[in-house]
Amino acid sequence: MMTSDLNRLKRLGWAIRAVFALGIAASLAGNVLHAENNAISQAIAAWSPLSLLLAVELISRVPVSRGASAVARLAATAVIAGIAAWVSYWHMAGVAAHYGESGASPYLIPFSVDGLIVIASVSLVEIGGRIRRIQGPAKPAAPAVTAPVVTPPPAQVVEPAPAAPVKKAPVKRVRPRPASAVKVAKVAANNRGASVAQIAEKAGVSESTARRHLAALRATNASPSAPEPAQTPALTAA
Repeated sequence: MMTSDLNRLKRLGWAIRAVFALGIAASLAGNVLHAENNAISQAIAAWSPLSLLLAVELISRVPVSRGASAVARLAATAVIAGIAAWVSYWHMAGVAAHYGESGASPYLIPFSVDGLIVIASVSLVEIGGRIRRIQGPAKPAAPAVTAPVVTPPPAQVVEPAPAAPVKKAPVKRVRPRPASAVKVAKVAANNRGASVAQIAEKAGVSESTARRHLAALRATNASPSAPEPAQTPALTAA
């Protein structure tokens, strides 16, 4: 039932708007025809009915609230309507007289136009109020439901287990061979069959040093290819 009434009021509202636009068009035509033949004069003459059209559309579409703001809006609309009616009346009366109307006709025809505009504007305001009452007040938007924020527990820091100490194998220190031993070994390897004295002379060491190094080489097999030095008379005597 409410839906059908709402649709009927909306259709009636559009019909009333058409009547209101017809009255504004008649007033606008009379104002423009009465003005001088230039764009500025015609624009000034057309402003009064256009301002009334805009004021009625605003007051019929925007919901009327209670209080001083509503009274101020209605009073401003009434003032605009009065100014538009006064200006349009004399313009239309002059146009009617110019185009052949005589007697009281030029002064009565503007009343029909202005009266139609007043009735249509009041009807538009009434229709708009009824439509808003049927539709009811606008429902406030439901508050958005936000999911609770779950704070994760602090992560537990797992300390790594201490690594088992690595046992290092004892480093076997190898004592480097003295330089004289290297020289003796090289000379003995290059001079196979040479005597201890010859090897000592070529290596630049004493015979006792050469004999000690040669004995060490034979004991450790450091130079298996080194030949057995020939016995010198001094070694044989020893």
